[in-house]
Amino acid sequence: MRDKETPKANRPQLSLHVPEPPFRPGDTPDYSSLVVPDAGSAPKPDIAVDAADTEPLAKGLVRVLDDAGKAVGPWDPKLDADTLRKILRDMVLQRIFDDRMYRAQRQGKTSFYMKATGEEAIAITAAAALDRDDMNFPTYRQQGLLIARGYPLTEMMCQVYSNRGDKLKGRQLPIMYSSKDHGFFTISGNLGTQFPQAVGWAMASAIKGDSRIAVGWIGDGATAEGDFHAGMTFAAVYEAPAILVVVNNQWAISSFSGIAGAEKATFAQRAIGYGIPGLRVDGNDVLAVFASMRWAADRARSNKGATLIEFFTYRAEGHSTSDDPTGYRPAGEAQAWPLGDPIERLKAHLIGLGEWDEERHEQTRAECDAEVRKAQKEAEKLGILPEQGKDDIGSIFEDVYATMPPELAEQRDQALDEAKR
Repeated sequence: MRDKETPKANRPQLSLHVPEPPFRPGDTPDYSSLVVPDAGSAPKPDIAVDAADTEPLAKGLVRVLDDAGKAVGPWDPKLDADTLRKILRDMVLQRIFDDRMYRAQRQGKTSFYMKATGEEAIAITAAAALDRDDMNFPTYRQQGLLIARGYPLTEMMCQVYSNRGDKLKGRQLPIMYSSKDHGFFTISGNLGTQFPQAVGWAMASAIKGDSRIAVGWIGDGATAEGDFHAGMTFAAVYEAPAILVVVNNQWAISSFSGIAGAEKATFAQRAIGYGIPGLRVDGNDVLAVFASMRWAADRARSNKGATLIEFFTYRAEGHSTSDDPTGYRPAGEAQAWPLGDPIERLKAHLIGLGEWDEERHEQTRAECDAEVRKAQKEAEKLGILPEQGKDDIGSIFEDVYATMPPELAEQRDQALDEAKR
């Protein structure tokens, strides 16, 4: 037994490291120390590559668009101009949609909203790279998947307003959409669940001999959840036909990515330990996003297993309408982000190709604005959140059992009686 009187003066005092973001309110953001590899410098391996051999790609950054807006290097997907123009329009449409719904929340028309400003290239371009019937398990900043696949804006707004047109009948928080026909699995507010759900769906697809793959979406903060590791383990062991996406926008609700481990390694590097390929990709580069998603999809469809992709981007605005980022981030940090704005980068690329110009861009912006305004007008005819009463209160007892049990029917009748009083 150790003598309690043994002196400990020569032992170092223990301490903990608590990660701190590089900048706080009042600081001047300076990203000169951030290593941004040259566009086109990342090699593109065959889809059958061993996971261990992708470690340089997991540590680096796959980029296609250079500072002049030109596409360079082996990851250039060489997309046609029509595809690029559609992606650009979809991004513009999403940004305008987000702005109007944000304004609606500030006007008291709904309780909550979450924007994806600065991240539009990720979900919208992923939709273009995937097959229409592939299934996505999204979080709350992938509304671009629906927009790119033509989901009606009015129906999205009805869900935000929880009005009579809400197909989810007010049972989900605003922005937690669902559409099986558009490959958009119901959003779960419990973050991290998307990975094991996507892997499970992908495993079922393989068991059935189907050809559809699944995509799981989480943010950088959710990589610290146990579900991340469960999903990665099953994906690796069973070589599930899935793409597992981490959108690293530098911030969870108010804690920066270092709290989730970004100081120690990239999130893409975690894939290597599981025996899964990892790619770290410029999330504001449409061409790099498309190429990496298509590469991972081709690998999954060839029965080579899952891929983890970290899209490196920046959350330009608050986590949600309930968040004030000025309390933990300096002003101007979004503008200082070295990877730029995805809309402006694609716009410059198309102009450089001679397939776009400022006049057409302004016309597209005006058309998208008119489309969003029209959809909002139609949605608000069906009501806004504060106007919702108890008219359809009985519906909360529906869609649970094929045949409603007597005790539940009794509770429903009691609730309806109370609503009439």
